[in-house]
Amino acid sequence: MLVVRNNILLLLFDLVVLLVVARSSFLPPCEPINETVSVEKEGCPKCLVFQTSICSGHCLTKEPVYKSPFSNVYQHVCTYRDVRYETVRLPDCPPGVDPHITYPVALSCDCSLCTMDTSDCTIESLQPDFCMSQREHFPAY
Repeated sequence: MLVVRNNILLLLFDLVVLLVVARSSFLPPCEPINETVSVEKEGCPKCLVFQTSICSGHCLTKEPVYKSPFSNVYQHVCTYRDVRYETVRLPDCPPGVDPHITYPVALSCDCSLCTMDTSDCTIESLQPDFCMSQREHFPAY
């Protein structure tokens, strides 16, 4: 009877692993993707909308069944691993306002802790091409 019970438990474990692997294979992996983004700056009347590479995709996470006030739970997110920085010039900025903005371009991505310096770590954020001011589209190269 003990052998049958152990075999059933092993079979259930194998099914759970198989379901997790199958489910995650349908989700987009964490990788650089092309995305339309916008940049704007206080003092400049227009925002600039253009294409760049950002990190996007699925990272496996764990949610504990029992949450203790004494333990920390860290969720991994899809974020930048290697970047290069590019600079664009905002149009129609008045004299005295630096029209240049430098932004990261994703070269590779990784599932790791969210770094507020380079990533939007909110649950629901604005779309990457959201503008507060008048839009100016940057020609694609």
